[in-house]
Amino acid sequence: MNTGAVVRLTEATGVGRAVVGGKAAVLAELSVAGFAVPAGFVVTGAAPDDPELGGWMAEEAARLGGPRFAVRSSAAAEDLPDASYAGLYETRLDVPADRLAAAVRECFAAADSPRVADYRRNRGGDAAAMAVLVQVMVDAVAAGVAFTAHPLTGDRRQTVVTATQGFGEALVSGQAIGEEWLSTGHRATLSRRGPARVLTARQAEEVADLARLVAERYDGPQDVEWAIDRDGRLWLLQARPMTALPPPVSWAVPGPGLWMRNFRLGEWLPEPGTPLFATWLLPLLEAGYLDGMQATVGVRVPFRWTLVNGWYYNAPPVPSAALLVRVLRDGRRRAVTILFHALVQVGRDPAAADRAVLSALDRQWREQELPRYRRLVTVAAAEDPAADPRRLAEIVDQLGRHAGIALWYLAIVGGSAWKMEACLTRFARRHLAEVLPDADGGAQILLRGLSGAAPAFDAHAVLSADWYHPVAAELPTITAVTQSGDDRQSALAVARTAAEQRCAAALADRPRRLAQFETLLRVTQRYTVIREQQARTFTLAWPVLRRCARRLGQHLAEIGAISAIDDVFFCTRPELDTTATTDHAALTSAVAERREQWERQRRIAAPLTLGHPPRLIGDVIERTVQRARPAGTTAEHGSEVIVGHPASAGQATGPVRIITDPRDFPTFAGGDVLVARATAPAWTPLFARAAAVVTDGGTLAAHASLVAREYGIPAVVGTGNATSRLHSGQRVTVNGTDGTVTVHP
Repeated sequence: MNTGAVVRLTEATGVGRAVVGGKAAVLAELSVAGFAVPAGFVVTGAAPDDPELGGWMAEEAARLGGPRFAVRSSAAAEDLPDASYAGLYETRLDVPADRLAAAVRECFAAADSPRVADYRRNRGGDAAAMAVLVQVMVDAVAAGVAFTAHPLTGDRRQTVVTATQGFGEALVSGQAIGEEWLSTGHRATLSRRGPARVLTARQAEEVADLARLVAERYDGPQDVEWAIDRDGRLWLLQARPMTALPPPVSWAVPGPGLWMRNFRLGEWLPEPGTPLFATWLLPLLEAGYLDGMQATVGVRVPFRWTLVNGWYYNAPPVPSAALLVRVLRDGRRRAVTILFHALVQVGRDPAAADRAVLSALDRQWREQELPRYRRLVTVAAAEDPAADPRRLAEIVDQLGRHAGIALWYLAIVGGSAWKMEACLTRFARRHLAEVLPDADGGAQILLRGLSGAAPAFDAHAVLSADWYHPVAAELPTITAVTQSGDDRQSALAVARTAAEQRCAAALADRPRRLAQFETLLRVTQRYTVIREQQARTFTLAWPVLRRCARRLGQHLAEIGAISAIDDVFFCTRPELDTTATTDHAALTSAVAERREQWERQRRIAAPLTLGHPPRLIGDVIERTVQRARPAGTTAEHGSEVIVGHPASAGQATGPVRIITDPRDFPTFAGGDVLVARATAPAWTPLFARAAAVVTDGGTLAAHASLVAREYGIPAVVGTGNATSRLHSGQRVTVNGTDGTVTVHP
C-alpha cells in the first residue's frame, strides 16, 4: 500500500528519504536486499491531515498479522554520518493494534519537543521532515547493539557486540549494563559480563557477521541494533553510520624487544599521561633515574621509554657488545659488581647480595639521598608561594630530578624485595611445604605484620605519578574511609610469629638448613620493610610539584593564555616559555583538543605489553609469574574466569566494587573486592577493609601486590582488563595463589 500517508516498508525504497525518514529508508533498502528486517509500514508526514489514516493503519496491521508492534520515529535528519539524533525522538514498544494510532501521534508530537529543538539549534540545523515507522514487534529473548569499529579506539578490525536479555531498549538508552563481546578475525570473545549470561560465542559471532555485512554494504562503520527471537532467529532492527568515531588507534611496537606498560615507573601511571607531565615531569624523572644510576654504578644505561597513545611503556636496553663495552669502560669493576648482585645474585642468594652491595646502597639512600631530598622539598615548600614563574620552573626542575633519583633507589634497593621473596618461596616449597602450604599463603605469611612495613596514610601519597591528579592531602573524602588496619596488622604479626616458630621446629634437626632459613628470612623481611618505606618517600615532592604547576597555570590564566588553572596540564613545557608571544586563542583551542584526546585515551584498554622479549632473555616477568604459581596448578582463561598474576596468596569471595575515582572511596564497604586499573599509595586506606584486590596492571612488585600481602588479603594483578570485564555488584572469588578471578552467576 502506498497512499502517500501510509507506505509499506518494502515499497519505501522508491519514495525517498525526505518522505519516509532515514531509519525507514535504510531498513527498506536492507529488507529488499534480503536482510531479516521485521515487516512494517511507514506513516509519512502527510498522515496527520488525512482522515482515513486510522483505517489504513488498521488494514496494514491486520495484513502483517503481528499481535504487537514497535513504533519508532524516522526523521529525514536522523541517522546521518554527522548527526544521529539518537534517543531524542519517541519510541513505543510492544504496542497492541488498537493503540497504534495513539502511539503514532505521540511519536509525531516528539518532533516539536524542546530537546529536539535544542539539538537541532546547537548543530545549526533546520527543522526536518518527520515520519513514523511501525514494525511487527520481535518477541526477543536477547537484543542489543553491534559496532563494526571499536567506539573508543576506532579500530575498524574489531566489532563490539553488546547484549541484554529481552528487549534492547534499556541497553540502547544506557539504563542497563550489557554483556559485551569483542569480535576480531571472526572469533568472538567475552570482554565484559553483564548481570546474567545472554549469548553464546556462536550467537555473538553471528551478530558480528550481520553487522559487518551491513558495514560492507554502506562502505563504512555501522551502529546496528539487533534482536534474537524465541525461535533463535536473528533480526536486524536498525542500522546507522557510527558518528564521532575517533581515528583508528595503532599499538605499533615502538622498537625491538618487549615493551611493558606496568613496569618500573609504569606501575605509578594507571592512565595516559597529560601533555605537561609527558613533556616536563616525566623526562625529569627519567633523567634523575639515570643520575642515581651514574652516582652508584658509575655508568648510565638508559631504559627505553615512550608514550603510545598517551600510555607509558618502557623496555630494557637491547643487549649488545657495544653496551657491554660501555659498562665495562665507564663503570669498570664497580658497575659489574653492583649490577650482578642487584640483578642476578639477589634472586639466588639474597644474603650475599645484601652483604656485597645492597646494604651499602641502602645506607647511602638513608643517610645521604633521602635527607637531601627532604631538605629540598622543605625549602621549596617554603619558597613556592612567593616564587615568580621563572623560579617555579626551577623548583620543578630540581625536585623532579631528585624524585627520579629516589625512583632509582626504589628500583635497585627496594625492588630487591620481590626477588628475595621468590627465593624464600622456593625454599619453603622445597623444605617447608607441610608447615607453609600454598593454600594457606605459603611463605607470604612470614612477611606480614612486619614492624615498619605497615601501610600508612601520607599527605603526599599519590593516585598517580602524573601531577594532574591530586595528592592525598587534597582529597578530604579519603579521610572518611578508615585509615586503621591496626587490628588486622596485630593479628597478622601474631600469625607470622607462630609460623616462624613452626618453621624453626620443623628444621630443628637440620641445623645448617635452619641457619640458611633464618638468614634468608631476616634479609627478606628487612627488604620488605625497605621497599614499603622507599615507595612511600618516592612522592615526597608531589604536593610542591603540583602547587608549582598550578601556580604557573594561574599565571597563564591571568594573562588570558588559558581559560582555567588546570588547563596548564594540557599545555606542553615549551609553551610555558612562549606564552607571551603565542596566539592565546590558538593555545586555548589546542588545550581543549588535547583534553578531549586524553579523555578518549584514558577509556582505552591499553595492552600490558607490546612486542616480544629478546630470544636469549625471554619474558622475565612471565617466568616469575609462573614460578609464583604452586606446582601443578594452571590458570586457564574462560568466559567465567579472568587470569592475572598471583600477587598475594589466599582466596576470598565478595561483591565487586570498581573504583576509578577517589570520590568513590566512601562507597567502598567492608568485604568488597577492590577492582581498579592500578593502585598507588593514596589507595592504601581501602585495603584495610577490602576482601581482595584485582587490578588491570601491576606486577608482583607493584603497590597492590605488596600492600595486599601486608594486609593478608588475596590479590590478582596484571589482568589487563578486569575493570572492563567486571561490574560493581558482581560476586567473584579471587584466588591470589593461582592468579584467577572466578565470576559467579
